[in-house]
Amino acid sequence: MSDCKSVAQNLNEWFATPQGGYVLCREQAYFDRTVDDIFGYNALQLGLPEHDFLRNSRIPLRLRGAEQHADVRLCGEELPFSCGCLDLLVLPHMLEFAEHPHLLLREVERVLMPEGNLIISGFNPRSLWGLHRALGRKQGYPWCGHFIALHRLKDWLALLGFEVVGGRFAVYAPPFHQPGLLERSAFMEAVGDRWWAVSGGVYFLHAVKRVPGMRLIMPQWNKGLVNKLLPVAPKLNNRTMHRINSEKDGQD
Repeated sequence: MSDCKSVAQNLNEWFATPQGGYVLCREQAYFDRTVDDIFGYNALQLGLPEHDFLRNSRIPLRLRGAEQHADVRLCGEELPFSCGCLDLLVLPHMLEFAEHPHLLLREVERVLMPEGNLIISGFNPRSLWGLHRALGRKQGYPWCGHFIALHRLKDWLALLGFEVVGGRFAVYAPPFHQPGLLERSAFMEAVGDRWWAVSGGVYFLHAVKRVPGMRLIMPQWNKGLVNKLLPVAPKLNNRTMHRINSEKDGQD
């Protein structure tokens, strides 16, 4: 795991390769398109500070956090932010390299405000990329990471009160290293998105933090029944009224 950590801290080197650049191009396009429609005051990109996945965001305060070389130096499992202070949080491939990804998500839930947005990118184990890793290639990035199945990630999010509102798959080309092979496989992006959408090498999830609130529901009372249940004052005749007035005059 220590070797995997050292590789994860230098993801920029892998994104500079033809293979990583192919992935980065499609991830940047998704983040640019998605964050453009999210509004708020504070946004955080957790991890990969060399790449600005918040560049299209309209949120005024945009920070990039990582263990080093970032706007904010931090540990993912202990974020230095108060509860409910962020409107948007982006997690590009952080869960694959976290020692306790569910704890990282719990911390993310803490710092997001109600109705705050979370965008996650991850490698899909049920794809050609996942198959490549399963066949024994577990050295170097991204193969040393722990690919998290999409259904498992959705379960984690649901337990934390998140609602998945969007997402998609990308990177349908095989994990070739040669630029020529990648370029010739680019046609698979459109074909794969249509015919085998869930088999993309990378998936994206857009989730919103939901906080249930209490709303009092008042009963619809039957007015006729209420009138019957209320005590009715007895009717007084003239003789009774005369006696009450006489007693009152005697007391005066």
